Amino acid sequence: MAGFQITRQLMRMRRDWNRRARENARHYVVTGQHEWTDEEFFQSGQITLEEEILNDLPNVCQGRDPKDMRVLEIGCGAGRVTRAFAGFFGEVYAVDISREMVRQARKAIAGFANAHVIRNNGKDLSAVAPHWWGRWGIGERLEFDFAFSVIVFQHIPSREIIENYVREVHRVLRPGGLFKFQVQGSPVEGDDEHSWVGESFTERQAREMAERCGFELRYEYGAGDQYYWLWYFKR
Repeated sequence: MAGFQITRQLMRMRRDWNRRARENARHYVVTGQHEWTDEEFFQSGQITLEEEILNDLPNVCQGRDPKDMRVLEIGCGAGRVTRAFAGFFGEVYAVDISREMVRQARKAIAGFANAHVIRNNGKDLSAVAPHWWGRWGIGERLEFDFAFSVIVFQHIPSREIIENYVREVHRVLRPGGLFKFQVQGSPVEGDDEHSWVGESFTERQAREMAERCGFELRYEYGAGDQYYWLWYFKR
């Protein structure tokens, strides 16, 4: 039954986000305004880069040159943060469940040869780094120096799917690397019927998830609020 439930949720998420992307992708990615010019939309990505990356370089880069880093973004939407990352980091991989969002994100990063946008299944990273690469030694096994996600998990109506993503990031992240991400911290019930309001996390739940997935929760900010930020360092 659990597997059927997750499959149903993933189908609904894919359907809903494709519809939203066709209707008004940029509004659904950042609901602050209904219409966005290219300049405004991509500037909002630069602001995220400044606030969450440039203001946190010791944790994000850990002494590395950003141009030597390979980073991963989960839930890239229409590519606003992906584009900003491509101008700062050496190599960027971004995933999204929506075919239409991926199309728009690829358009956003046109001209950035170091950025790659991939449509995934909405629950793991097999589209970026298949499990069999490491098992059989076929091809390059992608390893990331840093992983990031914002305004994504707050829409996922399944704590199991979110935790599976966290476990997958652990699989592809280098030892000691940081996964910095935001979840819904407000005590609300998941909106399973519309894939808009995701499952919320308490401080205890966030810490327990880190432990189960092999991470150390070193910092947190915004517990109890919509924007609950977590710093998971791979042990």
